[in-house]
Amino acid sequence: MKGPVAAPPAARRTLVVFVVAITALDLALGLTGPPTTGWAGPYAGVALQVVSTLSLLVLYRWPGVVTGVVVAVAVLMALSDAFAPGLFVPVEQLSPLTVPRAVPAVLVFLVFAAPRREWIAVTAVLTVLAARPWSPAWDLTPLGLLATLVPALGAAYVDARRRLLQSLRERAERAEREQHLLAEQARADERRRLAADMHDVVTHRISLIVLHAGALETSAAPDVRSAAGDIRSAGTQALTELRDLVGVLRTESEGTGPAPERAGGAREAGDPAEPARESAAAGLPVDLDVEGSPDALAPTVARTAYRVVQEALTNVRKHAPGARTGVCLRYGPDRVEIRVVNAAAPSGPDPSLAATGSGSGLAGLEQRVGLVGGTLRHGPTPDGGFSVDARLPAFVPTTPGTG
Repeated sequence: MKGPVAAPPAARRTLVVFVVAITALDLALGLTGPPTTGWAGPYAGVALQVVSTLSLLVLYRWPGVVTGVVVAVAVLMALSDAFAPGLFVPVEQLSPLTVPRAVPAVLVFLVFAAPRREWIAVTAVLTVLAARPWSPAWDLTPLGLLATLVPALGAAYVDARRRLLQSLRERAERAEREQHLLAEQARADERRRLAADMHDVVTHRISLIVLHAGALETSAAPDVRSAAGDIRSAGTQALTELRDLVGVLRTESEGTGPAPERAGGAREAGDPAEPARESAAAGLPVDLDVEGSPDALAPTVARTAYRVVQEALTNVRKHAPGARTGVCLRYGPDRVEIRVVNAAAPSGPDPSLAATGSGSGLAGLEQRVGLVGGTLRHGPTPDGGFSVDARLPAFVPTTPGTG
């Protein structure tokens, strides 16, 4: 470990207090106890202790240097004890000591700040130097282990617990964020569903009301024509407001595809031919051609087919009123084919109904068809009309592992 380590002011103050206290202890024991007797002089031992302790003042700035100083002092003490008794460690000590008193502080610091391999290696070296396994003694070996192994293991336990609590806290925060995102996604999906249903269902019904009111306005008695005009005006205003509301609810992305469903969907979702019958009853010339039965369709597919026919006829009423329209439904064992095509309009678009369009009906229809694995094509015809063609599977495609 070479670079400086950031530390809060409280930790630095605690380290300074520790250094002052240990330095005072070093001086007190070294100056009042037996001196060293080697060539280095009577104060060699206390000098080494004080140097190693004072080096702790720069532990956060140069941790590698301080660790090297403490290990070097421990090695000198071990060599003196083995080969030159009394040189750096008095033969008789007031306080039995085999490593510098700064060792516990260095080891605790390394456990929290250094990589695991580094602090384990330093702890192993200092533990061997402190325990003196080559000449064990009952009064030195336990103290050596107490000064090295115990602080390191205690700090490792505290650090592991701190990391565990931090991990649990991060997991809880991540789970809370994910829960929030899931709730947001659920709300977005519900808004999309509401927007689609309002556009497909409510718009269709209101446009039928406007169409009926228009027919009454041109053929009924004067007093009825006035009421029909009011109904038509209110209906067109409702369509305009509905367009704005759908625009607010609609979002850019679509949710995931629907889950697999059982057959018999037309009974639950509505017969896809029903919008054609309703439009014919309202005065739109519609030719309905149905082959097969919709009972084999899954509910989601039947509902999508219903929306295709509904949206196509709504557009005819808006943009080509009075145009003869053909609705063709072909139900097969594995798919349904839909074609809605209208001839050129005998007159221009109905200004009241055309102004209420949001311009997103066919785009939303393409997304709805794509969600069930179908395809949709639409565009003008050579004779000036417009066609909408859809092909849908009888069942929504499933993916492996889908329940």
